[in-house]
Amino acid sequence: MIFYFSGTGNSQLAAHRIAEQLGDEAVSINRYLKAGETGSFSAAEPWVFVAPVYAWRLPPVVERWIEGSTFEGGRDAYFVFTCGGCSRNAGAYVKRLCERTGLVFRGAADVVMTKNYLAMGPTSPAEECQPLIDAALPRIDRIAARIRAREQLSEQPATLDDKLHSGPLNPLFYAFCVSDKGFAVSERCTSCGMCAARCPLNNVRLVDGKPTWNGTCTHCMACISGCPAEAIEYKQASQGLHRHYIMDDARCRTDGGRSR
Repeated sequence: MIFYFSGTGNSQLAAHRIAEQLGDEAVSINRYLKAGETGSFSAAEPWVFVAPVYAWRLPPVVERWIEGSTFEGGRDAYFVFTCGGCSRNAGAYVKRLCERTGLVFRGAADVVMTKNYLAMGPTSPAEECQPLIDAALPRIDRIAARIRAREQLSEQPATLDDKLHSGPLNPLFYAFCVSDKGFAVSERCTSCGMCAARCPLNNVRLVDGKPTWNGTCTHCMACISGCPAEAIEYKQASQGLHRHYIMDDARCRTDGGRSR
């Protein structure tokens, strides 16, 4: 099974591409998180987890979901990180996650795609997004081929800088930078409710027809990037930046997996 967590669609695209190459199914972690559920899964094939890197590691909400779920049958676990640059030393932390959950770590690989972190830009300009995605597809296919052959995903040795970013800087980044207090909505808001519907943590609610944020944000950027009216801003950081959103919302709602 190919599990994915995605805010704006990059990881969803990569997960479905891998699933097609392996003849396997893609499972939306977003869907489980939104329902407040973990899962119990059984399969003979390797487990593949696809997610963006947040502060140079697997997003904490994904890590907790994996820890709370059960995976029976196959033990091999592969991790694919979508990112705007690199995942630093994220692989070392998912290796520890595998040790805690009884999975066998078979490596982690980066896929460079669009920069979409509007809370701390710059993001990729609109004209660069599709070329970046097109360039990522062969890389995704090569990763899928290695997984199909049950090969270890090769990793670059982590530098001291990588270890600092994924290590002590990660909790500091979350403590001082990851907050929903910077979100604000303008008069362009049409009260469509898409921001609330797309938030995987149910952190966005409509009050008098306008979105409010309620303190459990993970900075996935689904609300701000997917707003059809571009009515949401994050402080001054997002103003004038391109909002990258390629998530197939309907597919996300139906990618449920064979949970027992």
